[in-house]
Amino acid sequence: MEASDNKRIAKNTAMLYFRMMFTMGISLYTSRVVLNALGVVDFGVYNVVGGVVTMFTFLNSAMGASTSRFLIFELGKKDYIQLKKVFNVSLSSHIAIAIIVLILSETIGLWFLSHKLVIPENRMAAVQWVYQFSILSAMVSLIQVPFNAAIIAHEKMNVYAYVSIAEVTLKLFIVFILVMGGFDKLKVYGILVFIVSLIISLIYFFYSKKKFEECSIEFHWDKPLYKKLFSFSIWDLYGGFAIMGMGQGLNILLNMFFGPVVNAARGIAFQVQGAITGFGGNFMTAVKPQIIKLYAENNVVEMMKLVFSSSKYSLYLTYFISLPMLLETSFVLEHWLKIVPDYTVSFCRLVLINNLIWSMRGPIVTSFHAVGQIKVANLVCGSLFYLIIILSYICLKMGLAPQSVFIVTIIVSIMVQITELLLLKRLITYSVIAYVKYVVLLCVLIMVVSAVLPYIFTFLLPQGFTRFLIVGVLSVITVTTSVYYWGIDKDSRNLVSQKILAYTQKIRK
Repeated sequence: MEASDNKRIAKNTAMLYFRMMFTMGISLYTSRVVLNALGVVDFGVYNVVGGVVTMFTFLNSAMGASTSRFLIFELGKKDYIQLKKVFNVSLSSHIAIAIIVLILSETIGLWFLSHKLVIPENRMAAVQWVYQFSILSAMVSLIQVPFNAAIIAHEKMNVYAYVSIAEVTLKLFIVFILVMGGFDKLKVYGILVFIVSLIISLIYFFYSKKKFEECSIEFHWDKPLYKKLFSFSIWDLYGGFAIMGMGQGLNILLNMFFGPVVNAARGIAFQVQGAITGFGGNFMTAVKPQIIKLYAENNVVEMMKLVFSSSKYSLYLTYFISLPMLLETSFVLEHWLKIVPDYTVSFCRLVLINNLIWSMRGPIVTSFHAVGQIKVANLVCGSLFYLIIILSYICLKMGLAPQSVFIVTIIVSIMVQITELLLLKRLITYSVIAYVKYVVLLCVLIMVVSAVLPYIFTFLLPQGFTRFLIVGVLSVITVTTSVYYWGIDKDSRNLVSQKILAYTQKIRK
């Protein structure tokens, strides 16, 4: 990779981290207020009702990945005529998907909502409002995807960051409205979330249309291209549907066996996960275009070097914030939320552990997309993900605790990780043993070594702010030190040292 590419990744990552720190702070605050304003039952109801609609947007994740891949690939090849065709074919496809989601949601989804979910009878009228506006929000988000993908493909991460900041700011206004009285807060919350989704989609639409030539809307009937996009998407759809089942399917299972209070606990756990995922996810958003562009340029050796390094860095960034959260989950939740639903602490810890496993998957999955050979990977790994629903149902039917579904998820995630490494070997020449040695084992070493000292202090001190502060500071020091001395290569270490030295000398002047 050229130095300019590294600088671009660093700049885009920095911008996305600025976005994440702002949005994470606002999101954590708003989720606490929303929980208290709605109450545990309504909060749980909103999560599970939104999940029913989300089930039907699995088409979106598949088509979104396909759109992103082909836009980035054509940009890498600098074929701007084909780039415009890809965008317009993708847009018309997403409009069609939005219509399909509407039909499925108003038929199968509405029946499932009315007859299968555990919802207090006195809240059914409000739930119907929330459900309808959740459908509208999902449709708007679906149509927005090609515009969002164009921004990321062009690596305009500053725009992506600013729009995300605008989105959480608008959601903060929702919180201020909710704390007022005199209305059904669940209904109003559903309506306002839709309005925010619509505003954000319009911003993406007008910006992309103005800045990117390929985003001028024209109808293209290119049968081979439609076939190519859908062929690529159909296998992503298989894997995406399995991942959706892992998320929203488990949410519905928990509702059926334990009711909306457990859904509230899961909803909080996944909000924590969403905040922490950004530490590695933002890095991957910046790296993904470079991986695909390197393959488009037939530079496979450099591509795999980037895959190896980005897998490590993604985990380091995720673990940096996950370690103190794992050790001080109870303290954080008690001071973040006035109400901590049962199971929330254990759910959070298990979700964060699974998140660490997933943090290394991004570059591997992107490699499959870069090559364009995703059929076997999605068929095999998607089938493994389906096991999560089946095994979780068996566990719950046997009377096991709700935590069992998350333990099942962790075990299957490890199996998927191993399978993907072996399948990628069939497409690209690289050493699986080298990946295990220099990425997986190295990351495990970093995590174990850096966790020892902070973990000891959780036994030496009683729970409280003092222990939280000490454990947090020690976690930052031990993770940073471990990564610096063992987690990065000599060249990277020298570069970091030079940057620190230059920054120190600048301060002294």
